[in-house]
Amino acid sequence: MIHEYKTIDLFGQLLFEKIILTPPYKKPHPMPDEACFLYIIEGQYHSISQRDVLKINTRESVLMKCGNYLSQMYPAGQSGRYEAVAVHFFPDILKRVYENQLPGFLKMEYKDAPPLTQSKIQADMLIHKYIDSILFYFENQSLVNDDILILKLKEIILLLNQTANAPAIRAILSNLFNPGTYSFRQVIEAHLYSSIGTEELASLTHMSLSSFKREFKKIYKSAPAAYLKNKKLEKAAALLAIPEMRVGDIAYDCGFTDMANFSRAFKQKYGVPPSQYSPPEPN
Repeated sequence: MIHEYKTIDLFGQLLFEKIILTPPYKKPHPMPDEACFLYIIEGQYHSISQRDVLKINTRESVLMKCGNYLSQMYPAGQSGRYEAVAVHFFPDILKRVYENQLPGFLKMEYKDAPPLTQSKIQADMLIHKYIDSILFYFENQSLVNDDILILKLKEIILLLNQTANAPAIRAILSNLFNPGTYSFRQVIEAHLYSSIGTEELASLTHMSLSSFKREFKKIYKSAPAAYLKNKKLEKAAALLAIPEMRVGDIAYDCGFTDMANFSRAFKQKYGVPPSQYSPPEPN
Protein backbone atom coordinates (compact mmCIF):
# COMPACT_ATOMS: atom_id res chain seq x y z
CA MET A 1 0.00 0.00 0.00
CA ILE A 2 1.32 3.46 -0.97
CA HIS A 3 0.96 5.98 1.88
CA GLU A 4 2.67 9.00 0.36
CA TYR A 5 3.83 9.90 -3.11
CA LYS A 6 5.27 13.31 -4.01
CA THR A 7 7.08 14.65 -7.06
CA ILE A 8 8.94 17.80 -8.09
CA ASP A 9 9.29 18.63 -11.79
CA LEU A 10 11.85 20.67 -13.71
CA PHE A 11 10.92 22.07 -17.13
CA GLY A 12 7.86 19.80 -17.18
CA GLN A 13 9.83 16.59 -16.54
CA LEU A 14 10.02 14.53 -13.37
CA LEU A 15 13.14 15.42 -11.37
CA PHE A 16 12.61 14.35 -7.75
CA GLU A 17 10.33 11.62 -6.47
CA LYS A 18 9.52 10.53 -2.92
CA ILE A 19 7.53 7.48 -1.88
CA ILE A 20 6.47 5.88 1.40
CA LEU A 21 4.72 2.51 1.30
CA THR A 22 4.09 -0.71 3.17
CA PRO A 23 6.15 -3.48 1.54
CA PRO A 24 6.51 -5.97 0.01
CA TYR A 25 5.80 -4.20 -3.24
CA LYS A 26 6.91 -5.16 -6.74
CA LYS A 27 6.58 -3.49 -10.12
CA PRO A 28 8.23 -3.26 -13.55
CA HIS A 29 10.58 -0.28 -13.84
CA PRO A 30 11.31 0.39 -17.52
CA MET A 31 13.51 3.42 -18.21
CA PRO A 32 13.83 3.62 -22.01
CA ASP A 33 14.87 7.28 -22.12
CA GLU A 34 16.07 8.21 -18.64
CA ALA A 35 18.48 7.29 -15.86
CA CYS A 36 17.84 7.30 -12.12
CA PHE A 37 19.59 7.74 -8.78
CA LEU A 38 17.67 6.05 -5.96
CA TYR A 39 18.36 6.51 -2.24
CA ILE A 40 16.75 4.19 0.33
CA ILE A 41 15.77 6.06 3.48
CA GLU A 42 14.18 3.01 5.08
CA GLY A 43 13.67 -0.58 3.92
CA GLN A 44 15.43 -2.65 1.27
CA TYR A 45 15.30 -2.37 -2.51
CA HIS A 46 16.13 -5.06 -5.06
CA SER A 47 17.01 -3.56 -8.44
CA ILE A 48 16.81 -6.25 -11.12
CA SER A 49 18.31 -5.43 -14.50
CA GLN A 50 18.70 -7.63 -17.53
CA ARG A 51 22.13 -8.74 -16.34
CA ASP A 52 22.20 -8.58 -12.52
CA VAL A 53 20.44 -8.05 -9.21
CA LEU A 54 21.51 -5.40 -6.69
CA LYS A 55 20.25 -5.33 -3.11
CA ILE A 56 20.19 -1.82 -1.68
CA ASN A 57 19.81 -1.45 2.07
CA THR A 58 18.75 1.46 4.27
CA ARG A 59 20.92 4.58 3.72
CA GLU A 60 22.43 3.10 0.57
CA SER A 61 21.76 4.08 -3.01
CA VAL A 62 22.00 2.92 -6.61
CA LEU A 63 22.62 4.63 -9.94
CA MET A 64 20.79 3.04 -12.87
CA LYS A 65 21.42 3.95 -16.48
CA CYS A 66 18.79 3.86 -19.20
CA GLY A 67 17.40 0.30 -19.44
CA ASN A 68 14.78 -2.21 -18.40
CA TYR A 69 14.43 -3.05 -14.70
CA LEU A 70 12.21 -4.70 -12.12
CA SER A 71 11.73 -3.13 -8.68
CA GLN A 72 11.19 -5.13 -5.50
CA MET A 73 10.71 -3.32 -2.18
CA TYR A 74 10.93 -4.98 1.24
CA PRO A 75 10.75 -3.91 4.89
CA ALA A 76 13.82 -3.62 7.09
CA GLY A 77 13.67 -3.16 10.83
CA GLN A 78 10.65 -2.98 13.10
CA SER A 79 8.71 -0.19 11.39
CA GLY A 80 7.82 -2.43 8.46
CA ARG A 81 7.79 0.44 6.00
CA TYR A 82 9.72 1.51 2.92
CA GLU A 83 10.74 5.06 2.07
CA ALA A 84 12.91 6.26 -0.79
CA VAL A 85 13.86 9.33 -2.81
CA ALA A 86 14.75 9.23 -6.52
CA VAL A 87 16.47 11.72 -8.81
CA HIS A 88 15.65 11.32 -12.50
CA PHE A 89 17.99 12.28 -15.34
CA PHE A 90 16.62 13.03 -18.81
CA PRO A 91 19.03 13.85 -21.66
CA ASP A 92 17.11 16.91 -22.86
CA ILE A 93 16.97 18.32 -19.32
CA LEU A 94 20.72 17.83 -18.78
CA LYS A 95 21.51 19.53 -22.09
CA ARG A 96 19.27 22.44 -21.16
CA VAL A 97 20.71 22.70 -17.64
CA TYR A 98 24.29 22.69 -18.91
CA GLU A 99 23.38 24.76 -21.99
CA ASN A 100 24.71 21.95 -24.21
CA GLN A 101 28.13 22.18 -22.51
CA LEU A 102 28.13 18.92 -20.56
CA PRO A 103 30.98 18.37 -18.05
CA GLY A 104 33.90 16.39 -19.43
CA PHE A 105 33.26 13.33 -17.25
CA LEU A 106 29.76 13.02 -18.74
CA LYS A 107 31.18 12.82 -22.25
CA MET A 108 34.33 10.79 -21.60
CA GLU A 109 34.48 7.23 -22.90
CA TYR A 110 35.63 4.48 -20.53
CA LYS A 111 36.71 1.74 -22.90
CA ASP A 112 38.10 -0.58 -20.24
CA ALA A 113 35.12 -0.24 -17.89
CA PRO A 114 32.86 -3.26 -17.34
CA PRO A 115 29.48 -3.17 -19.13
CA LEU A 116 27.57 -1.92 -16.08
CA THR A 117 23.88 -1.12 -16.17
CA GLN A 118 23.73 -0.09 -12.52
CA SER A 119 26.07 0.44 -9.59
CA LYS A 120 25.52 0.42 -5.83
CA ILE A 121 26.74 3.49 -3.97
CA GLN A 122 27.99 3.02 -0.44
CA ALA A 123 27.02 5.29 2.45
CA ASP A 124 28.53 8.74 2.07
CA MET A 125 27.95 11.72 4.39
CA LEU A 126 27.66 14.17 1.48
CA ILE A 127 25.00 12.00 -0.15
CA HIS A 128 23.08 11.75 3.15
CA LYS A 129 23.14 15.53 3.56
CA TYR A 130 22.02 15.97 -0.04
CA ILE A 131 18.99 13.74 0.54
CA ASP A 132 18.15 15.73 3.70
CA SER A 133 18.06 18.88 1.60
CA ILE A 134 15.73 17.27 -0.95
CA LEU A 135 13.40 16.14 1.83
CA PHE A 136 13.32 19.74 3.07
CA TYR A 137 12.14 20.92 -0.35
CA PHE A 138 9.48 18.23 -0.46
CA GLU A 139 8.07 19.61 2.78
CA ASN A 140 8.47 23.24 1.65
CA GLN A 141 7.62 23.22 -2.05
CA SER A 142 6.67 26.90 -1.98
CA LEU A 143 10.41 27.62 -1.69
CA VAL A 144 11.27 25.63 -4.82
CA ASN A 145 12.05 27.33 -8.12
CA ASP A 146 13.84 26.35 -11.32
CA ASP A 147 17.13 27.96 -10.29
CA ILE A 148 17.26 25.93 -7.08
CA LEU A 149 16.34 22.72 -8.92
CA ILE A 150 19.08 23.29 -11.50
CA LEU A 151 21.61 23.70 -8.71
CA LYS A 152 20.40 20.54 -6.96
CA LEU A 153 20.58 18.54 -10.19
CA LYS A 154 24.14 19.69 -10.85
CA GLU A 155 25.04 19.01 -7.22
CA ILE A 156 24.03 15.33 -7.26
CA ILE A 157 25.96 14.75 -10.50
CA LEU A 158 29.08 16.29 -8.96
CA LEU A 159 28.63 14.25 -5.77
CA LEU A 160 28.24 11.02 -7.73
CA ASN A 161 31.43 11.85 -9.61
CA GLN A 162 33.44 11.83 -6.36
CA THR A 163 31.95 8.84 -4.55
CA ALA A 164 34.19 5.99 -3.34
CA ASN A 165 33.36 3.87 -6.38
CA ALA A 166 33.69 6.82 -8.77
CA PRO A 167 35.24 4.82 -11.69
CA ALA A 168 32.14 2.62 -11.97
CA ILE A 169 29.86 5.62 -11.48
CA ARG A 170 31.70 7.64 -14.13
CA ALA A 171 31.41 4.77 -16.58
CA ILE A 172 27.64 4.76 -16.03
CA LEU A 173 27.33 8.56 -16.10
CA SER A 174 29.14 8.71 -19.44
CA ASN A 175 26.65 6.21 -20.88
CA LEU A 176 23.49 7.17 -19.02
CA PHE A 177 21.32 7.08 -22.09
CA ASN A 178 22.86 4.17 -23.99
CA PRO A 179 20.93 1.08 -22.89
CA GLY A 180 22.80 -2.21 -22.91
CA THR A 181 21.79 -4.76 -25.50
CA TYR A 182 21.42 -8.32 -24.22
CA SER A 183 20.28 -11.44 -26.00
CA PHE A 184 17.42 -13.58 -24.74
CA ARG A 185 19.87 -16.23 -23.58
CA GLN A 186 22.04 -13.67 -21.73
CA VAL A 187 19.05 -12.42 -19.74
CA ILE A 188 18.01 -15.95 -18.80
CA GLU A 189 21.53 -17.05 -17.84
CA ALA A 190 21.95 -13.95 -15.67
CA HIS A 191 18.86 -14.86 -13.63
CA LEU A 192 18.97 -18.66 -13.48
CA TYR A 193 19.31 -18.61 -9.70
CA SER A 194 17.34 -15.52 -8.79
CA SER A 195 13.89 -15.61 -7.21
CA ILE A 196 12.10 -13.80 -10.03
CA GLY A 197 9.38 -15.68 -11.87
CA THR A 198 8.47 -16.33 -15.49
CA GLU A 199 6.33 -13.20 -15.88
CA GLU A 200 9.14 -11.00 -14.56
CA LEU A 201 11.67 -12.61 -16.90
CA ALA A 202 9.28 -11.96 -19.78
CA SER A 203 9.17 -8.30 -18.76
CA LEU A 204 12.98 -8.09 -18.70
CA THR A 205 13.13 -9.49 -22.24
CA HIS A 206 10.47 -7.03 -23.50
CA MET A 207 8.12 -9.89 -24.40
CA SER A 208 4.57 -10.87 -23.65
CA LEU A 209 4.31 -13.96 -21.47
CA SER A 210 3.10 -16.14 -24.34
CA SER A 211 5.89 -14.97 -26.68
CA PHE A 212 8.45 -15.47 -23.91
CA LYS A 213 7.32 -19.06 -23.31
CA ARG A 214 7.50 -19.87 -27.02
CA GLU A 215 10.99 -18.39 -27.36
CA PHE A 216 12.17 -20.12 -24.19
CA LYS A 217 10.96 -23.55 -25.36
CA LYS A 218 12.53 -22.98 -28.77
CA ILE A 219 15.96 -22.30 -27.20
CA TYR A 220 15.95 -24.55 -24.12
CA LYS A 221 13.59 -27.33 -25.33
CA SER A 222 11.62 -27.04 -22.09
CA ALA A 223 8.93 -24.96 -20.43
CA PRO A 224 10.56 -22.10 -18.48
CA ALA A 225 9.19 -22.99 -15.02
CA ALA A 226 10.36 -26.62 -15.25
CA TYR A 227 13.78 -25.71 -16.68
CA LEU A 228 14.50 -22.99 -14.12
CA LYS A 229 13.43 -25.14 -11.19
CA ASN A 230 15.62 -27.99 -12.38
CA LYS A 231 18.67 -25.72 -12.73
CA LYS A 232 18.12 -24.35 -9.22
CA LEU A 233 17.84 -27.85 -7.76
CA GLU A 234 21.00 -29.00 -9.57
CA LYS A 235 22.91 -26.06 -8.08
CA ALA A 236 21.47 -26.83 -4.64
CA ALA A 237 22.61 -30.44 -4.87
CA ALA A 238 26.12 -29.29 -5.79
CA LEU A 239 26.24 -26.83 -2.88
CA LEU A 240 25.13 -29.51 -0.42
CA ALA A 241 28.53 -31.10 -0.96
CA ILE A 242 30.04 -28.16 0.93
CA PRO A 243 29.84 -29.05 4.65
CA GLU A 244 30.09 -25.45 5.84
CA MET A 245 26.93 -24.34 4.04
CA ARG A 246 23.56 -24.43 5.75
CA VAL A 247 20.50 -25.75 3.94
CA GLY A 248 18.64 -22.47 4.41
CA ASP A 249 21.50 -20.49 2.87
CA ILE A 250 21.69 -22.90 -0.04
CA ALA A 251 17.97 -22.55 -0.74
CA TYR A 252 18.29 -18.77 -0.73
CA ASP A 253 21.38 -18.79 -2.96
CA CYS A 254 19.54 -20.95 -5.47
CA GLY A 255 16.53 -18.62 -5.72
CA PHE A 256 14.08 -20.36 -3.37
CA THR A 257 12.22 -18.03 -1.02
CA ASP A 258 10.23 -20.75 0.75
CA MET A 259 12.00 -23.58 2.59
CA ALA A 260 9.00 -25.92 2.48
CA ASN A 261 8.73 -25.49 -1.28
CA PHE A 262 12.49 -26.05 -1.66
CA SER A 263 12.46 -29.24 0.45
CA ARG A 264 9.43 -30.61 -1.38
CA ALA A 265 10.89 -29.92 -4.84
CA PHE A 266 14.30 -31.31 -3.84
CA LYS A 267 12.80 -34.53 -2.47
CA GLN A 268 10.71 -34.96 -5.59
CA LYS A 269 13.86 -34.76 -7.76
CA TYR A 270 16.41 -36.57 -5.60
CA GLY A 271 14.25 -38.87 -3.46
CA VAL A 272 15.38 -37.44 -0.10
CA PRO A 273 15.05 -34.05 1.62
CA PRO A 274 18.07 -31.73 1.36
CA SER A 275 19.14 -32.41 4.95
CA GLN A 276 19.59 -36.15 4.12
CA TYR A 277 21.15 -35.75 0.69
CA SER A 278 24.57 -37.34 0.09
CA PRO A 279 26.24 -36.20 -3.13
CA PRO A 280 27.46 -39.07 -5.34
CA GLU A 281 31.13 -39.92 -5.16
CA PRO A 282 33.15 -38.55 -8.13
CA ASN A 283 34.31 -41.14 -10.65
